[in-house]
Amino acid sequence: QVRLVESGGGLVQAGGSLRLSCAASGNIFSINAMGWFRQAPGKQRELVARITSAGGTIYADSVKGRFTISGDNAKKTVYLQMNSLKPEDTAVYYCSREHYWGQGTQVTVSS
Repeated sequence: QVRLVESGGGLVQAGGSLRLSCAASGNIFSINAMGWFRQAPGKQRELVARITSAGGTIYADSVKGRFTISGDNAKKTVYLQMNSLKPEDTAVYYCSREHYWGQGTQVTVSS
């Protein structure tokens, strides 16, 4: 069993920054294969960024150059640094690993 808890969401003006954190606990030994997804109202959940099983990173085209995913294996925590935020980044952001999901954290970017 794996538990994922997100934090760090909030309200920010366009152009601002936020850092999300996802703390994992339970039967997990590596932050590899963890990722961030988001879901805006009326839209499907989409991949934002993830750490691959090999330790590489993948980003959605819409966030490349603005968002950075990183992690700390010792803390079993994954981060999502979000810079140059846009109103279209507004969504609930979820942390995920395999079939496990966190409860989500709201990110709202005002114009």
